Amino acid sequence: MPHVGDTSKGRPALDSRVLWTFFRAIAAPTLTGVMSAKRATRDGMGQPVKEGGPIRVMIVDDHEVVRQGIKALLESKGDMSVIAEAGTAAGSIEEALRTRPDVIVMDVRLGVDSGIEATREIRSRLPDTHVLMLTSFADDEALVAAKLAGASGYLLKEVRGGDILHSIRAVAAGANLFDAQEADAAARRMRDGKHLLGDRLGLLSPQEERILERVAQGMTNAEIAEDMDLAEKTVKHYVSNVLMKLAVGRRAQAAAYLARHSTNDG
Repeated sequence: MPHVGDTSKGRPALDSRVLWTFFRAIAAPTLTGVMSAKRATRDGMGQPVKEGGPIRVMIVDDHEVVRQGIKALLESKGDMSVIAEAGTAAGSIEEALRTRPDVIVMDVRLGVDSGIEATREIRSRLPDTHVLMLTSFADDEALVAAKLAGASGYLLKEVRGGDILHSIRAVAAGANLFDAQEADAAARRMRDGKHLLGDRLGLLSPQEERILERVAQGMTNAEIAEDMDLAEKTVKHYVSNVLMKLAVGRRAQAAAYLARHSTNDG
């Protein structure tokens, strides 16, 4: 089966079957994703409610053909305007700060980069910008991480066109499409399976691990922010997530947990 996509610079090729499934899906009107955009419709939030012009959308995906497909879908409607595109995490942050969109449609995996980490940074700097995560595969860890990063919803790329539109309209109006019970169940599966032996460090993302290492060195949020070139609010958000995932209440306890599990096998 031929592949479509650029494998240079560490970016994975996109299988032509995935593309066919995606473009076939965006032409039709029901949801097969993780979160239920139809809930927003039933609550009366599935129709355009933004006043003063169309919903300003940015699309972030490392495959240009996917970006163009989503753009064509959105711009076929009079209440949405695609104002920016990006193919990398760094590019998405830069474009978001430049254009300040109402909604970002963000791929979870951007080649070697993480759309979730980009979402966390964007949300810390632009709290009025809402992010809708889009991914090819259901993944408990990504679902929970997206919610913690401040995304407003998480959809599979098998989602159909009408529900992408409903979802964008809903999050633009301030709706949260995450199902609390599903997110809680995903977190329990992670704890009971992968982390059955108590190795909570495995719950941390690579960026959270780097934050924890600096916390263990006694660095303040301001010092970590300067060292890692992040906003201090972003660091505070990371630290809160680290404490939650390690099930501890204070920074010193997190540092102690890291010390114990870095020197012992169990």
